[in-house]
Amino acid sequence: MVTQKTAPYLFLVPVLLFGLVFFALPLVASLYLSFTSWNSLVAPRWIGLANYEHLFTRDPLFLKTLLNTLVFTVGVVGIGVPASLLLAGVFSRSRYQALWRSIYSLPMVTNVVAVGFIWWFVLADPWGVLNRLLALIGIAGPAWLNDPSTAMIAVVMVFVWMHLGQNMLLFSAGLGAIDESLHEAARIDGASEARIFWSITLPLLRPTILFVLITSVITAISYFALILVLTEGGPVNSTNVTALYIYGMAFTDLRLGRASAAAYVLLVVIFLVSLLQLRVLRRGGVEAY
Repeated sequence: MVTQKTAPYLFLVPVLLFGLVFFALPLVASLYLSFTSWNSLVAPRWIGLANYEHLFTRDPLFLKTLLNTLVFTVGVVGIGVPASLLLAGVFSRSRYQALWRSIYSLPMVTNVVAVGFIWWFVLADPWGVLNRLLALIGIAGPAWLNDPSTAMIAVVMVFVWMHLGQNMLLFSAGLGAIDESLHEAARIDGASEARIFWSITLPLLRPTILFVLITSVITAISYFALILVLTEGGPVNSTNVTALYIYGMAFTDLRLGRASAAAYVLLVVIFLVSLLQLRVLRRGGVEAY
């Protein structure tokens, strides 16, 4: 019999079942598989820590993908976050800020495969749109996607463009929540716009900045879809990030046990980075303002 006390728990049952089936059970199963040798054709065979030992001692490509992931994440966060903050600040003062927000939000709702192919036609060598435009002014464009020295730059550039609107919306919301009277009081006191930004806007925007940093880092570390479409790992694995390597290991090579181990290594990396950022958030973020 349903009572007033038991009714809330009954309403929670579907959510709990969903979490159990689609989160808890796969998490436990993949953890078990990371200690086995399994190719989906025969029963898993327990091998202990052999998968982890292989990844760190006998798989130089895995270590290279970790380095590529670091480079990709630093590039995406280092360029994307300041660029989106700058655009949010510029367009927040525009009369047509709603229009600009809509334009920069379009890549967010566009299929990543479509975005990848469009940019592939733009960056392809030698007949890509970008290199043709550069040729008109006498500049020989590089092989953006086929040169190890430029492939990662091209991927970062496209990823930043694709996610610029999302971060821009977050920063716009943060800027809109700041009381304009604080800026007016600072102007009356003779503060310059640069001083107002560094001493008032930026400190009050710090919680939003940290939130954008956390979500951007987590997304970048675990991302591979756009890279798969654009470069498939790039020349000499120059854009082969860990998430893409795990995808190929699992669904192309059918080394599902080792792929599970690599996925848990990536999970630990994401957890540690997120924990570090949350500690920074607690020290000087929301609580400080």
